[in-house]
Amino acid sequence: MGRVSWRSHRDAIRSGLRSLLTSAVLVTAYYLLPLDRTFNLATILVLVGGIVAVALLLAWQIREITLAPRPELRAMEALATTAPLYILLFATTYYLMGRSGASNFSETLSRTDSLYFTVTVFSTVGFGDITPHTEAARVLVTGQMAVNVLLIGVAARLLVSAVQRGRLQQNAPEPGAGGTGPPYDG
Repeated sequence: MGRVSWRSHRDAIRSGLRSLLTSAVLVTAYYLLPLDRTFNLATILVLVGGIVAVALLLAWQIREITLAPRPELRAMEALATTAPLYILLFATTYYLMGRSGASNFSETLSRTDSLYFTVTVFSTVGFGDITPHTEAARVLVTGQMAVNVLLIGVAARLLVSAVQRGRLQQNAPEPGAGGTGPPYDG
C-alpha cells in the first residue's frame, strides 16, 4: 500500500472514529443529563433556540468543509454532529412533554421511547406504536416533520455543494501560477 493510500485510509479511520465518538458523547449526555423540568413555553423556546443553534453549527461546518483538505470526511463529521444533536433536541422535548401529561402520547415515554419515536418521525417510518394524542403533541410532531424536510433537503444539498466546492478549490491553480485553464471558445 502506497504512502498516500495509507494516509487516506488513516484519515478516513480517524474521521470515522471522531464521528462515532461525537455521536456517542451526545447520546450519553442525553441519557445522563437531569431532565426533571416540566414541558412549558420555555421548553419550546429552548427547542427553537436549539434548532437555530443546529442551523448555525451547520452553516459553520459547511464553511469548514469547503476549506478542509478532505471535504468528504469533514462532511461526514458534520453529519455526525448535526443529525444526532437535532434528533436529541426533539427526543428531549418529547420526553419532557410525555412527563408533563400522560395523555400527550399513546403511552408513557421513557428516554429510549422518546428517542425511538423521534427517529421514526425523522426517518418517516412511523410505525404507529407511539402516537401523539393531544393537539399540542401533534403540533410539535408536525413541526418536527416540517423541519425534517428542510434539514434533509436543504442541508443535504448544502453539504454536497460544500464538498464539491472544497474539491474544486483543492484542484484550482494558485493565483499567479499561470495555469492553463479551460480553452477559450471565442
